[in-house]
Amino acid sequence: MSDRRRAIALLLLLGLVWGTNWPLFPIVMREISVWTFRSVSMTGAGLLLLATARLRGQSLALPRRHLKVVLLGAIVYLALWNVASALAAVMIPSGQAAVLGFTMPVWAALLAWALFGERLSGRQWLAVLLAGSGVGLLIWRGLDAYAQAPLGLALGLLAAVGWAAGTMIIKRSGVDIPATVLTGWQLLIASVPVTLGAFVFGHGPWFMPSPLTLMVLAYITIVPMGVGNVAWFAIVGLLPANVAGLSSLLVPVVAMLSGTLIHGEPLGPLQLLAVGCCVAALALGLPRPARSARAA
Repeated sequence: MSDRRRAIALLLLLGLVWGTNWPLFPIVMREISVWTFRSVSMTGAGLLLLATARLRGQSLALPRRHLKVVLLGAIVYLALWNVASALAAVMIPSGQAAVLGFTMPVWAALLAWALFGERLSGRQWLAVLLAGSGVGLLIWRGLDAYAQAPLGLALGLLAAVGWAAGTMIIKRSGVDIPATVLTGWQLLIASVPVTLGAFVFGHGPWFMPSPLTLMVLAYITIVPMGVGNVAWFAIVGLLPANVAGLSSLLVPVVAMLSGTLIHGEPLGPLQLLAVGCCVAALALGLPRPARSARAA
């Protein structure tokens, strides 16, 4: 299978598992704090992925030359993203928090251009413009919520910038570690400050959550946190960072559609236009297949 086809298959998987994840957040956070929720899911997913890698015969060793990069990437992306995005989802509607977080492709493209002099083609600039337009249309419907909770707006954007920066760090360093091992270690590293935060900021006495909360938490830990992050780092290994960022555009689209099905959230012309912009941006941003050489 070509890299393009693999990337398309992975981004479809990513859109499904991450997009359907957001409407489940309120179910878990009715009973447990954001910090505890993220601590349990990150630690559990990290251990599960490393155990899976071990069973597949992969080495769990982190080469010393990659240690600082993996540590920095884990903190900048996974720790910052998981805490900031979840806190944003508490302060503003979760669907709007998802939209803010997935402005990541715009930040990734701008960071690559401003910090590393990475030139974008006309197609890629158009993709960034369409991505920004699509997300902007989705943000427009949530302006009232942002005005009432500006910190939620700031945290949502901070999560997106952290995700973009962490992806750039990993991508440009050339870390040659299997995606399952890399993801497992990064989740465990990022879970340390989040777990400390759970002890400090978690509220209420210890208790056993309801069976529904435990089932949803288990699903989020295994599928979106575990499988989803492996798919993401595999995509990062196949595509340039700014192009990989565009693949995340499917997630708010799926989140919006699943929010409509699960919570009855509105789906009108504005939302459909935003979906069209995001899909067009994704189609433009993905590398075109190489043309076969003509016969002499």
